[in-house]
Amino acid sequence: MKVRVLGCSGAIAKDCRTTSFLIDGRILIDAGTGVGDLSLDEMQAVDDVFLTHSHLDHIAALPLMLDAVASRRAEPLRLHALPATIAALQQHIFNDIIWPDFSRIPSQNRPFVRYQPLQMGQCLQVAGVDIEVLPARHTVPAVGYAARGDTGWWVFSGDTGGHCPEFWQRVNQLPLAALVIETAFSNREGTLARLAQHLAPHTLAQELAQLAPGQRCPIYITHTKPSETDLIMQEIRQLEAGAPQGFAAPHDIRWLQAGDVLQV
Repeated sequence: MKVRVLGCSGAIAKDCRTTSFLIDGRILIDAGTGVGDLSLDEMQAVDDVFLTHSHLDHIAALPLMLDAVASRRAEPLRLHALPATIAALQQHIFNDIIWPDFSRIPSQNRPFVRYQPLQMGQCLQVAGVDIEVLPARHTVPAVGYAARGDTGWWVFSGDTGGHCPEFWQRVNQLPLAALVIETAFSNREGTLARLAQHLAPHTLAQELAQLAPGQRCPIYITHTKPSETDLIMQEIRQLEAGAPQGFAAPHDIRWLQAGDVLQV
């Protein structure tokens, strides 16, 4: 399984694109601004989009992608998300005010997009890939995802403020090949991170301490704010080196960047 990182930043700036991952050229996990780097043919090849939640940085390119390739598609794009996320899209985006309601045009029988409500813990097979919906805690209803590759499971936390033991309980039951976890703020912005339900390096350490001892895989840091990326990674390295409240065990921690390709 090939996971192409289209975007993994917590905001936009030069060379910074917001969250989106392309799996085997057919499945999008989130639809942030990184989708804009796809060609028309690549966008047309995407049949399924899985959203973690309704925040703008994770859905920004979705209306524009649909507009770009809808007339070229033979079948509706399938949009998978929690019912609350779908409701937010219907009310605030695809409402014929901000953007057309593509679930009803060009006709209700053959729309450009079909909503596929998800449930926590649901398992699906899409384009030959097994996908599981993982629990997450954020300021709006949210999920993470796991996708099974040849060497194990690629796991994406989605946006999270932590304090979700159910996430780690399930992750520790999976043979991990890669873990992508957000760390949006530096420690100096810890109060803001807590209010926004995101991680900072010190809370990342608390989360990774919940990994079972046998879970050894690359850990990729995503969703860093562009103005704080260097500081965030510096603080993570300090924790790795054994600072107080450091990680329970050494981890192979890497900074994820747009353009990376993960073979799982």
